[in-house]
Amino acid sequence: MKKRFLLLFGILILLVVGFFASKKINLNPNYEVGQKIDSLNGVAVYYNGGVGNVDGRALAKDGYNLGLKYQCVEFVKRYYYEELNHKMPDSYGHAKDFFNSQIKDGKINKQRNLKQYKNPSKSKPKVNDLVIYSATTLNKYGHVSIVSKVTENEVEIIQQNPGPFGNSREKYDLINENGKWKIKNDRILGWLRK
Repeated sequence: MKKRFLLLFGILILLVVGFFASKKINLNPNYEVGQKIDSLNGVAVYYNGGVGNVDGRALAKDGYNLGLKYQCVEFVKRYYYEELNHKMPDSYGHAKDFFNSQIKDGKINKQRNLKQYKNPSKSKPKVNDLVIYSATTLNKYGHVSIVSKVTENEVEIIQQNPGPFGNSREKYDLINENGKWKIKNDRILGWLRK
């Protein structure tokens, strides 16, 4: 009985160590960390390997904090800085922290100096909106992406760091119920707009 317990305990330890190691290392031999894999309006999306990998901090030429290299936050802040000439008053924080649940739909999120919309909202998502995702058991930091295309019934997003085998672009159903627009993804808290 004791040997069986030790064997199971050993297997559990290996699984936990393997899980955390897989978040830090590159499991996909098709890409190298830092390799350009996509772009939106000329702003590059880079491959990050494991979702927990960090390759230093990215700063703009004027010293503005863009975030940890190749994380999702770094891409959206770099996009807003380069393409939309926008600096966030609070240049730090995890992806989930971009959304403040205390702010009413359509009001200004002062930390980001952007209008915030809840999912669902009276305002339909637009191209260049930031989409904020909640944390999960396996990702306590949440996620953030950018709307790259909107139709009557679909939203396409572009993202950095979706995982070693994830895609830089995803599509979600967009529905209008009772005068409110909802992106069909239970993790999406809402979107921010300049």
